[in-house]
Amino acid sequence: MSARAPASDGAHSGSVHVEVTHDHHEAGHGSRKDYVTGFVLSVILTAIPFWLVMAEVFTDPRVTSFVIMAFAVVQIVVHMVYFLHMNARSEGGWTMMALIFTLVVVIIALSGSLWVMYHLNTNMMPMSPGDMRNMP
Repeated sequence: MSARAPASDGAHSGSVHVEVTHDHHEAGHGSRKDYVTGFVLSVILTAIPFWLVMAEVFTDPRVTSFVIMAFAVVQIVVHMVYFLHMNARSEGGWTMMALIFTLVVVIIALSGSLWVMYHLNTNMMPMSPGDMRNMP
């Protein structure tokens, strides 16, 4: 920010001209075009999975689930780029580094939880209703 006061020439005694400049760092705010593009992509990425489910395009529900998850991942990226303005240049790359760290922690937590639950379910002894009556 800089301020500059011109020399008084007598005609405008007592008035001060202040020039303000803002230092914009690498992370800028998006333009209207960016927001509209992000909104249109978000609507499309929401409408396609909705159509896939309602029209029963795939016969196997697992295929439908994986396709919907793929669209969800793409939509997350669209939101991060167009609405959160995240890129490798903003704030010296620290926002991207924080995002990558968060994703790694979430993936480890989710995959570990699913692994534990799968193995607990597989390794549990099956119990019949008759065995349940004899439980203390």
